[in-house]
Amino acid sequence: MVKPTSVIVPVLNEEKHLESLLQTLYGTETIIVDGGSTDRSTSLAQKFNVTFLSSAKGRARQMNTGSKQASGEVLIFLHADTRLPIGWREMMADFSNSNNAWGRFDVKFDQQSAALSVIAKMMNWRSCISGICTGDQAIFIRREVFERINGFADIPLMEDIEISRRLRMISKPYCVSYEVVTSGRRWRENGVLRTVLLMWWLRLQYFLGVSPEKLVKRYYS
Repeated sequence: MVKPTSVIVPVLNEEKHLESLLQTLYGTETIIVDGGSTDRSTSLAQKFNVTFLSSAKGRARQMNTGSKQASGEVLIFLHADTRLPIGWREMMADFSNSNNAWGRFDVKFDQQSAALSVIAKMMNWRSCISGICTGDQAIFIRREVFERINGFADIPLMEDIEISRRLRMISKPYCVSYEVVTSGRRWRENGVLRTVLLMWWLRLQYFLGVSPEKLVKRYYS
């Protein structure tokens, strides 16, 4: 029997988040794709009834690997530090009955502040209007559409932006107004303004044709 939804989670040293995440996905086909963790991610994942795979490092590469093992009609690509909202299965059933090829959830950060609340609202508004969505929003795609467009581009950064640009040519995103909760650690540690400016600069460079291979070095520097 084909399961309606599969959740694909790329991981790399995610022991802090993985166990609590998998507890929320009980009863759902969940595929963990490890990119070479050196912490306890592997042993934690194997405690649960999930499919555990290994692949070369790279979020896009890991998600493509996981998609090949998925049996669901809808594929959700979920970061390990992001939690789906209560009732998400019913939301996916509604999506399945729509004419949209893909979609995303609204997002909020795990520790709220006035600045992060504004950032989240802008992300949600912008992604619905522009059709450019981020991985933090738990992008979901009909399986047959994902296969037709050959999945994520094998690039080390901006894979979410790149696939959004192709998907929006097929349909507008299905925008779920219920929120996933994602980690705001990077924003808090590096500063909201600095992180916003970095993200804008990286996207501008990408849209101007700078390769993701060059941009990833700046992102992680």
